[in-house]
Amino acid sequence: MSEQSLPEDAPAEYADALPEYAERVLEVAETIPPGRVLTYGDVAEWLGEGGPRQVGRVMALYGGAVPWWRVVRADGVLLPGHELRALDHYREEGTPLKEAGRAAEGHLPRLDMRRARWDGGGHAQGHT
Repeated sequence: MSEQSLPEDAPAEYADALPEYAERVLEVAETIPPGRVLTYGDVAEWLGEGGPRQVGRVMALYGGAVPWWRVVRADGVLLPGHELRALDHYREEGTPLKEAGRAAEGHLPRLDMRRARWDGGGHAQGHT
């Protein structure tokens, strides 16, 4: 997510351009409205290609230029290593959160996926 450079083993033709799949993933991330989220699997389903791991890989490598905090894990856990930055964005945008109980590790909230998950606003098929 925080890295915007290409991997060291990327073919030379990607030096000036993102892979087509990565461009498509990032375009979806940019369409998610403030205060809403899609899961990695939702993005893959939207595209009709790849899966949660492929979307996660794209976000890890190239997601720093888009609202990365809006593409999330299905369980609502904040992105490890980026929890506080993401939390700042969620609070600023009014993204629904579930406050953590005292027993929760780090006492960090989770996303309230039932309320925060975006249905695609008519752009995506099959999302609820």
